[in-house]
Amino acid sequence: MKALIAMSGGVDSSVAAFLMKERGYDCLGVNMRLWRGDEEVDCAKSCCSVRDVDDAGRVAMSMGIPFEVKDLTAGFSAKIIDKFVRTYEAGGTPNPCIDCNRYMKFDALLEYALKRGCDRIVTGHYARVARDGGTIGLKKAVDLSKDQSYVLYNLSPEQLKYCEFPLGELTKAEVRKIAQKQGFVNAEKAESQDICFVPDGDYARFIEEYTDKSFPEGDFVDGNGTVLGRHKGIIRYTIGQRKGLGLAAEEPWYVTDIDTADNRVVLSHGEGLFSKGLEADDINLIAEISDGMSVSAKTRYRQKEQPAKVYRTEEGFRLIFDEPQRAVTKGQAAVLYLGDTVLGGGTITRAIREI
Repeated sequence: MKALIAMSGGVDSSVAAFLMKERGYDCLGVNMRLWRGDEEVDCAKSCCSVRDVDDAGRVAMSMGIPFEVKDLTAGFSAKIIDKFVRTYEAGGTPNPCIDCNRYMKFDALLEYALKRGCDRIVTGHYARVARDGGTIGLKKAVDLSKDQSYVLYNLSPEQLKYCEFPLGELTKAEVRKIAQKQGFVNAEKAESQDICFVPDGDYARFIEEYTDKSFPEGDFVDGNGTVLGRHKGIIRYTIGQRKGLGLAAEEPWYVTDIDTADNRVVLSHGEGLFSKGLEADDINLIAEISDGMSVSAKTRYRQKEQPAKVYRTEEGFRLIFDEPQRAVTKGQAAVLYLGDTVLGGGTITRAIREI
């Protein structure tokens, strides 16, 4: 059996490679080159720096695993960065890591793995593939504090058939211990925290440089349309934002809506931040759902799951929460769970304030 290991240079993918080799797989390590700005990124924050490539290669060499760097920059720009920019321009807040998993790791890289005769594609994600006879599913990791199933909801059963997530049964502490015991150079390496192509976190600056466009100032308004001040361009704001507004007030202001048509950012003192439900499109279902089905759902990666009922629509699905939820944001993913099983998810298109 042969496995392609997506080796980012971090400790998680390195240990995943070690575990697959221990299971007797013939392993091939591959680092994905995604972004041409890699030479300049902050190694402590990004997963795509030159140091990361070097770390991945050194770990592979220490285990006697062949190692390659696969250039996927063209597809990354077209499918990940362009969508990232479009979503911000439309007043949404994207999650490019979800799209990277969808189009890069488990599309382009999986295709390459199959061409190389691999039976499995392996990553360092904390999640589990459930194989029950002929049924394939996706489950949360055993270590719920590290669970990454949210960013994998777009995987189809056909893709999952080839996937292996060796860390799904382990805790982060256990992974570190394995890396230390093996003497991996990245055993103590910090986790990447930022989007690889925006390592300094300044999304607005990146978008303006990438598009060679400027985004004009406009009005901050309240729910009645009263002008409160001036904003610095809609790409600098997201639903629920409190900091960086530059408005003095006895009570804090929060962003509750982004009006792209009139170039306005709508603020409130908290009212209007909560939604009773949402609508989502561009959905992927790993398991079946039925109208009125009770599920739990996450609308952000770090959010705790919330009970809700799901209903199919022409475009995707509608979620109605048992309790109103804060800062449901267009462009983010709504992911559905039944216990520890991932049912699927979709991209949020609209928050439902009233039913």
